[in-house]
Amino acid sequence: MTHTSPAPPSIAAARIVAGAAVIGILSYTYSIGIPARGASLFDYFGYFTNLTSLLTAAALIGAGVLALRGGAVSPVLTTVRAVSVSCMIIVGVVYNVLVPGTGSAPAWVSLALHTLFPALLVIDWVFAPDRTRLPWRQLWMVLPYPALWLFVVLIRGVTDGWVPYGFLLPERGALSLVAHVVGLLAALLVSGAGVWALTRLPRRSTRTSRRARQTQTLAQP
Repeated sequence: MTHTSPAPPSIAAARIVAGAAVIGILSYTYSIGIPARGASLFDYFGYFTNLTSLLTAAALIGAGVLALRGGAVSPVLTTVRAVSVSCMIIVGVVYNVLVPGTGSAPAWVSLALHTLFPALLVIDWVFAPDRTRLPWRQLWMVLPYPALWLFVVLIRGVTDGWVPYGFLLPERGALSLVAHVVGLLAALLVSGAGVWALTRLPRRSTRTSRRARQTQTLAQP
């Protein structure tokens, strides 16, 4: 992969605003809910939605700041964004399709984190010009982060008994745990494959430059 030109200032600013808004929502939700139930910050970010939203927001802000400074987008940042989008798609699909309406957060918070934020990330990924084609051999990179999260959660489940989601409870049995873990990682690969495939779409800047060249060709005598 090669470095690409940064996104326009308008997109960069929108990324910073969106990332800051998500961090603000996470901070607000923690301040009004989790402490009242006696849970820790470690528990709060033990939820895949919360942790992934936080990390994705940080990556989004970083990409926005880099674009405003006019810096070229490195392959590493492109891959980080791809992994983030892949994980947030799973967040959106699981909440809205498999377990709609669950959770104790205010409805507007759930809407923002599980629907609006994933949708905005996909739109940004499809239409923003500062991405490059990702090689299929790197698709495996969507797995280390969720695999590490699962490992920590499962360890906590058998030590202090805390898990963020009921399907990860140790008392459900090894077969159930294996099935859910394999299913989640397989879904992430499918999501990642979709994100990787989207990088095969022509970028806006490429289409624009092609139209410009065609116009110049037609204008020549």
